[in-house]
Amino acid sequence: MIRRLFSLAVVLCGGQALAAPPIELALPQGAAISAERESPGTSLEFPLGPWRGGAITARHIEGYRTDTAWRLRANQTTSLQIMAPLREQLGVAGFGFLFECETEGCGGFDFRYAIDILPEPEMHVDLGDFRYLAARKGDMFVGLMVSRSSESGFVHLTTLQAQKVEPAELRNDLSSPTRATPVTPQTGTALPPLSGGDLAQQLESAGHIPLEDLMFESGQATLNGTDIASLKALATYLQANPQAQISLVGHTDSEGSLEGNIALSKRRAEAVRDKLVADYGAPSAQITAEGAGWLSPRASNLTPEGRDQNRRVEVVLTSTQSWR
Repeated sequence: MIRRLFSLAVVLCGGQALAAPPIELALPQGAAISAERESPGTSLEFPLGPWRGGAITARHIEGYRTDTAWRLRANQTTSLQIMAPLREQLGVAGFGFLFECETEGCGGFDFRYAIDILPEPEMHVDLGDFRYLAARKGDMFVGLMVSRSSESGFVHLTTLQAQKVEPAELRNDLSSPTRATPVTPQTGTALPPLSGGDLAQQLESAGHIPLEDLMFESGQATLNGTDIASLKALATYLQANPQAQISLVGHTDSEGSLEGNIALSKRRAEAVRDKLVADYGAPSAQITAEGAGWLSPRASNLTPEGRDQNRRVEVVLTSTQSWR
């Protein structure tokens, strides 16, 4: 049975249409989409090699991104039997293969958590049985991950149409209407919006503050949420204080190796920095991004609630001289 795996007919770039021919691949009968994500004007460290020496060989690409995950009907198929027909069809469609690996050859746990894919349970990756394939056709890059559980097979597809990303219009209107307050994943308690004055007082008195309304899934660096009160307040603070220098420091729970989690935590901090600059007009020269992995927990990693609290990004004021 033929199912549409992805079809990117038109991508917009700076007001001009970039055409990409539709590509259709056959999945096993009964395959169902479990999750989808679309990210226009984004960036990705596209994996082009295994995890070695604390990092993945990758290429920084900017453009129009899509992510789709499928769950296959219960069967006894191996991960190779899932991957092989998809790989063949990509070849027939004119894609050149850049990199392919299997489980330990990819780098095992560290590789899995260093790449950005849709989270569990929509996309399940068995750390003892998965395969990854990177391919390219012109400006279109494709990352394909397959795995399986005892009950189902799983397919994850990332497509990235490389293109020039136009700068976002800077929005510094401080009188915009108040939006719904964010909810923390670990407690379900609504947080009050963080005003510029509150942030300035806390940051300058304590030297650092956690951005409580940011949410990250375990093993993921994708920033959830669109209108984030703390980032709006932080951007306003930086615009009003051009002498201020800050570092965004990402943190993780303790699942996985230290090297892998330091890389993941830095990607979380970089995602926050990108959003601060692109969506809220924060001056990029005042912001750096770093990762601490699981070296500085604020709660026990023995409970899911504690691990939720440890997955965070904090703002550290790095200026050493007062400008007041």
